[in-house]
Amino acid sequence: MDRQYVGIDFHRRRSVIVRKNAAGDKLGSVRVRNESLVIAAAVADAGPEPEVVIEATYGWYWIAEWFQEQGANQRRSG
Repeated sequence: MDRQYVGIDFHRRRSVIVRKNAAGDKLGSVRVRNESLVIAAAVADAGPEPEVVIEATYGWYWIAEWFQEQGANQRRSG
């Protein structure tokens, strides 16, 4: 499986998770509750070690910390 890229549009109660391939083709999109295991299951659909980016608003800290606890690499822009 080729590497996939995951974008999370993180909102207060629910988020939209979109998966794309390296060419930018949309592979899937799902709206989920903001619970760590629900988000993890949606991200797991992208296979091993996907690149994940979170577009965050108020209250995003817990999900970023949770990803770090799971072994995700952290990069910050700006």
